Amino acid sequence: MAFEDGINSKENLDQGVAAIDLGEIHIIASVTNQGQGLIITGRKARSIKRLRNTKIKELQRKMAHCQKGSRQWRKYRRALNYILSKSRAQLTDALHKTTREFVHWCLENTIKDVVVGDVEGIQRHTSPKKKQTKRKRSRRTNQKLSQWTFSKTLRYLQYKLAAEGISLKKVNEAYTAQTCPVCGKRKKPSSRKYRCACGYVQHRDLHGASNILTQHIYGHYQEIVLKEYKYLRIA
Repeated sequence: MAFEDGINSKENLDQGVAAIDLGEIHIIASVTNQGQGLIITGRKARSIKRLRNTKIKELQRKMAHCQKGSRQWRKYRRALNYILSKSRAQLTDALHKTTREFVHWCLENTIKDVVVGDVEGIQRHTSPKKKQTKRKRSRRTNQKLSQWTFSKTLRYLQYKLAAEGISLKKVNEAYTAQTCPVCGKRKKPSSRKYRCACGYVQHRDLHGASNILTQHIYGHYQEIVLKEYKYLRIA
């Protein structure tokens, strides 16, 4: 298989499988069937978004006090477009670095296939009706979800992994974050650790990735004991 830049897909004879749990705080959390784990923080992207949102809000407030189309209004509008363009470039760079690090990790751990939880429904239903849920999401939560760049992350992952002969497949992730792989009970984690009454404890994102992986491989959840895991910050 050849890509637009002329690079041919490499032959990959490895046998490892990894699963990804995409998130907003941690962009990528992954676990392999061999017991390795990886967390790549999304704090860089979050700080870029927060700064952008603050500046946009300030400019929009100033524009509201100007006559539309006036000289001052156009000045603020140019500043707003500059902020949007700059933040877009910064976010793109952060995502490229994040996905590149993940591909390197896959190669280090002899991964052949990657499965990722399909999160399309989470973003699509950012404002559920009262009939569907007793509690509506806050404006802040909706804003975070609407700015979640998971589709771009998947696009970058797909072609970077494919270039190394690694497949990427989306799978159903329903209840993977809530279900205990030891006793099967469900509970929503309230902190960065998933804790079950049966004694099972795991980082909530690695827990989700583990459940996605075992459901894909075995057809049911089971505990993966991690030998080691990396925590990466993207500068």
